[in-house]
Amino acid sequence: MTTNFVADIGGTNIRLGQVVDGKVTEIRKYLCADFDTVSDAIKQYFSEFPATQFAAGCLAIACPVSGDFVKMTNHTWAFSIKEVQSELGLKWLGVINDFTSVAHSLPKLDASQKLQIGPGNAVPDANIAVFGPGTGLGVEHLTCTDGVWKALDGEGGHVDFSAVDENDIAILRFLTKKLGHASAEEVMSGRGIVHIYQGLAAAKNVPPEYSDAADITSRAIDNSCALCRETLEQFCRIMGSFAGNLALNLCTRGGVYIGGGIASRFVEFIQHSEFRARFEAKGRFKDYVAGIPTYIITEPDHGLIGAMAYLQQHYKG
Repeated sequence: MTTNFVADIGGTNIRLGQVVDGKVTEIRKYLCADFDTVSDAIKQYFSEFPATQFAAGCLAIACPVSGDFVKMTNHTWAFSIKEVQSELGLKWLGVINDFTSVAHSLPKLDASQKLQIGPGNAVPDANIAVFGPGTGLGVEHLTCTDGVWKALDGEGGHVDFSAVDENDIAILRFLTKKLGHASAEEVMSGRGIVHIYQGLAAAKNVPPEYSDAADITSRAIDNSCALCRETLEQFCRIMGSFAGNLALNLCTRGGVYIGGGIASRFVEFIQHSEFRARFEAKGRFKDYVAGIPTYIITEPDHGLIGAMAYLQQHYKG
């Protein structure tokens, strides 16, 4: 049997699957540290399916991808795309940034793979935005031209943090003093949660008790710490404002999606937060964004789904 494969590669794990009838199947996960090279990890996956011949593949990888040479940011793997393709005996190999893959997954997600926050109806083939608070902050837009989806790459996570309310202003002042510059990533990421907590503590003139995002989040959710809860509420407000800005930037009537590893951990909290209120709080353009839907991606394998979508668009073998 001949088929194609996809991989989602992070600093810790590599997940691989096969593309069969428009779906990703036979998913396996390995530790990157167990293999000297990316080729070795892929060969291990191939070895588990000796009756299958792999013709083409797409790798979604957590690092910049420009040209033939790829070097991971948070792992030791570095490789030539052409050399890996030759070593694996493939007819075609695509390598894309992991957040480009996230963007390409969005048109493929059904209602069971995402959760809508607030009102709005997606317009088919309209522009889409996605951002993902995690270790950092990934941002991508997706546009459809002649039936083909194209990801618009950028570094939107590093735009200026835009303060909206008094708490935001206090956080902005704290970060400017601490870092010299306050980017969106410094408030919408794991360390961003800590920064919000520290900024609010400084504004209240109280000593910060916690220094770990997971501790702050858990105490916010169980309501055992008032400052932690205020921190997570502010995090949701900031996400809402940022999402609304993305919607305005490119008229994303196809929706704005939240990915990344953080938001999916407290979905119910976001549902009951002021996220959507801040999304729509755009003054004279409130009505403009009010009909645009917002979603949290709940599908854990959306990286593989996006790699599949990219492969299907670019490999016609």
